[in-house]
Amino acid sequence: METKNDMICDLETGVCGPAGGEDTNTMEFIDFSAPKNTVELYYVTDPICSHCWALEPVLRKFVKQYGNYFNMHTLMGGLLENWDGFADVSNGISSPADVAGHWREVGEHSRMPIDGTVWYDDPIASSFIPSRVYKVIQEKNPELANTFLRYAREELFAFNKNIAHDELLIDLVNRVGLNGEEIVSQSKLPEANTLLQEDFKRVRELGVRGFPTIVMVNKEQKGVRIVGAKTLEEYTNALQQLLPEDALKPERLTDLDQLLQQEKLLFSREIEEYYSIEKDVFEAFLGKELPQDAYEVKSILGEKYVQVK
Repeated sequence: METKNDMICDLETGVCGPAGGEDTNTMEFIDFSAPKNTVELYYVTDPICSHCWALEPVLRKFVKQYGNYFNMHTLMGGLLENWDGFADVSNGISSPADVAGHWREVGEHSRMPIDGTVWYDDPIASSFIPSRVYKVIQEKNPELANTFLRYAREELFAFNKNIAHDELLIDLVNRVGLNGEEIVSQSKLPEANTLLQEDFKRVRELGVRGFPTIVMVNKEQKGVRIVGAKTLEEYTNALQQLLPEDALKPERLTDLDQLLQQEKLLFSREIEEYYSIEKDVFEAFLGKELPQDAYEVKSILGEKYVQVK
C-alpha cells in the first residue's frame, strides 16, 4: 500500500524527506531579520503586592507589543512570610489593619480597584501560600500560572477575598483548567517550598528588594533594573538601551473582543492603557468594539469593568 508520509531520499534533489512533498526548491533566499529573543527579562512580584496590581495595565501592553524581544521569567519575591515581627516602616505598616489604608491609596492613584477591607475582616496570613501554588503550576505550565496569578489578584484586590484560603485557591486552580485539590495539596509539600526558595535566591542575586521590579539583561550581560510601577515609555526605553542596534517595532495589538476572550475580565484602566484611549470615551469605545450580547459592563469601587458573560 502506498503511504503519502513515506520518507524518501531523492537522487535528483539530494533531499531526504516526505515523499510527494511540494517544496522542491533546493535553494531559496529567506529573511531572518525578525527580532531574536536576546534579552532576559525578570519580573519580580508577589500575589499580594498592590503596586504589582497597579502595574498590570502597562505590563500587559509592554509584553504584547515588545515580548518578541525578550524571554520573560516571573519570580515570586516573598513579600509576607507571616506577621511575626513583620514591619514596613516606610509605609507605616506593622499589623494587618495598617495595610488597608495603604492599599486604598494605591487603588485611588492607579485606578486599579482595591477594596482592602479584607485586612480588617479576614487578613492574609502569608503571601507564601498562594506563591507556592503559583510555583507548582509554573512547573507544569507557565502560562497557566500567570493566569492563576491574575485571577488571584482580581479576587484579592477588587473582590476582597482571602487568597491564602485553600477553598478559594482550589477554585482558582480549577478555573485555569487544572485539578485544584491536587495542586493545592502539592503546594504544601517540601518540593513546592524548594521551588519558592529558588526564586528567592534568584531575586537576591538580581539585587531586588522591592516589588514590582523588572530586571532586563542582554547577551553582553549588561542590564537595567527598574523598581516600582513605571510607564510604558520607561520600560520601552530601557529595552531599547539594551538593544542599541535594533529599532524596536511594536507588535499589533489584539482586538478588544479577542483580548477579552483571553482575559475574561478587564478593568476600564486596563482597556484605556492598552488602546491609548481616554476615560471619557471608554463606553463609546466598548459600543464600537464589542457585541453587546457577549459581555457585561459592571462597576466596582467607582471603576467600570467588562466581563465575558
